[in-house]
Parts: sequence; C-alpha cells; structure tokens
Amino acid sequence: MNYKLIDTHAHLDFEKLQENIDQVLENAIAVGVEKIIIPGVTLEDTPKIINLIEKYDNLFGAVAVHPSEAKGWQEEYYPILKEYAQHDKIVAIGETGLDYYWDKTFKETQQHIFRRHLELAEELNIPVIVHDREAHADVLSILKEFPEVIGVMHCFSGSAEFAMDCVKIGYYIALGGPITFKNAVKPKEVAQKVPLEKLVLETDSPFLAPHPFRGKENDPSKIILVAEAIAEIKNLSVEEVANITSRNAENLFRI
Repeated sequence: MNYKLIDTHAHLDFEKLQENIDQVLENAIAVGVEKIIIPGVTLEDTPKIINLIEKYDNLFGAVAVHPSEAKGWQEEYYPILKEYAQHDKIVAIGETGLDYYWDKTFKETQQHIFRRHLELAEELNIPVIVHDREAHADVLSILKEFPEVIGVMHCFSGSAEFAMDCVKIGYYIALGGPITFKNAVKPKEVAQKVPLEKLVLETDSPFLAPHPFRGKENDPSKIILVAEAIAEIKNLSVEEVANITSRNAENLFRI
C-alpha cells in the first residue's frame, strides 16, 4: 500500500465503537489508516478518551464541551479542560462551535462557550476542531476574533465560497461521508474548489457512513471511500489524496 490515511474525527469513545475497539482499529489499519483523532463532546466522557489514547499508540484526542451541551456549561470547566488539554496526546480543543439546527433558544450561551474554547486554544497554542451547523456567519465572525488560532472545519456543510473564507483565515476543511452521496452538490463543489493542501479527511464515526453504507454505522475503515470520492472529483490518484491530506493533518495537529 503506497499511501496512508488519517481520520481526523471519529467518536471511538462512543459505546457502539468502544465495545469492538480492537476490531475497529484492525479494520482501519487494514485500509491504511495510521492515525485517528477522537474529539471531545462532554467533560464527563473525557476520561474515556484519555484511556483510549493512552492504550493505543495510533489514537489521539481532543477535549471540549460540544455546542449541543452548552446549557450545562459552568465556568469551572475551563481549568478542567485546560488540565486535560495539556496531556501529551490531546492535540486540539474540540469539537466546539455553534449548532443552530436543533435549538436556537440559547445562541448567546453557545457563542460565549465557543469563545471560551477559542481562548483556551489560544492560551495553549493548539488548534481547534470547529462544529458549525446552520451558523456559518456567526462561526466565521467569532473565529476572526481569534486570528492567532487555527484549526479545522469539521464535517463541512457550507458552500465552496464559505469554505474559501475559512481557508483564508487559516482553517482546513474536513470532508467525510457526505462527499460520496449522489445528491451532495455542495460538498462536491467544496472538494473541487478547495486546494488539496487545505483538506483533511474524517468519518465522524459512528455517524455519516459513506455510500454504499449510508444509514448504517460508520467506522474509520470507511474513510478510504471518502479519499476515493475526492480523488475522482479532483482527477487525482487516491494515493495523492491520502498522502497529502494526511500530511495536512500531521502538520495541523502536530502528530
């Protein structure tokens, strides 16, 4: 195999994947996945991530309170997140950001917590993993308040124009399973327009399984289908897509 892959976003701490973790990792390695990053969602689940990254050499983690959990935020979480983030294998703050899809009643709370996460990333000089769902303008506006912070736009769902706006301020664009969906016009346009040097790959396992597994449980081994789809869109080899996106991830997360 003349390439390597990095899954920059897989929830391996979630129960469905964790109970079969050895098989999940074996399947991923078989298709060339060399490294996987596990994002944080809640403070309570962070010890699970720590346990996994300490047990497996090829796993790395991130810490954060997901925007959907923002109502439970307490200011004393900041020093706790800071302590977790200084672990040798915690490589980012995330996933953090804004999510206006399910509930728009606490936008200000989400925005405050997003800024707190960006402050922590700035303080520790580590990247952020940004969750953005139906909040593009507000996300970009807040990111611009922290010009020293860079990161990745996880599970990118915006337009190609918005993607390039994010690239201009130093962010990478993460593409996953939706790039393989026949009706996914915007992700395909993003893949076409954003330079390969600013793309990374992800699965968002166990969610968003690529075609032909759409609607089923996802896992990091399926990231090869994402790489193949981008290669076809850009008229490049799978090896080139895999290797360059992996180099991008290594540079961003310093792994």
